[in-house]
Amino acid sequence: MKLIVGLGNPGERYEQTRHNAGFWVVDALAQRLKIGLNSKKLQSIIAEGHYNRKKIVLAKPQTYMNLSGLAVRQLVDYWQVGLEDLLVIHDDLDLPAYRIRLKRGGGSGGHRGVASIIHNLESENFARLKIGIGRPAESIPVEDFVLSKLSTDEQKSYQEVVQRCAEAAAVWVSSGIEQAMSQYNSTDNGGQKRS
Repeated sequence: MKLIVGLGNPGERYEQTRHNAGFWVVDALAQRLKIGLNSKKLQSIIAEGHYNRKKIVLAKPQTYMNLSGLAVRQLVDYWQVGLEDLLVIHDDLDLPAYRIRLKRGGGSGGHRGVASIIHNLESENFARLKIGIGRPAESIPVEDFVLSKLSTDEQKSYQEVVQRCAEAAAVWVSSGIEQAMSQYNSTDNGGQKRS
């Protein structure tokens, strides 16, 4: 079984903010796999389905970002998922906007949602799919930047990135983290190999 968790904040106020990038990917993946995100339990909105004969659970924690680990711990315990079968999808300030990167384990990189998950799982050993949002101008506080709504043009640009992330997550499910990293970490925004 595979558990894929997208991070974000619940409620309309946060829907089109950069901090909700993980939610966008889970929504896109649910559409791709034709499974409904319509069950609410374990402090999350859940979808259950199958892909390549593997059971998949998609989750959007409803705890607010800084407490994401509370929900993730409940999900992991309920389904008895090994951490090698957990993928966490989240925004990343240190990646250029529209770039994606898969990673196996490591620290939180200052992301409070990821820090909460590491704290609650007492482990860093889970895969992450990071969505680059870039850093704001020095005059803009980071919290304001990640919680500000995207412009119409930015929304269009992120739609393509979100679809690529959904593809990457599907590869992770079917072929594992190494294959997903090999395919998606070596491409830029346009899908061309970087030299």
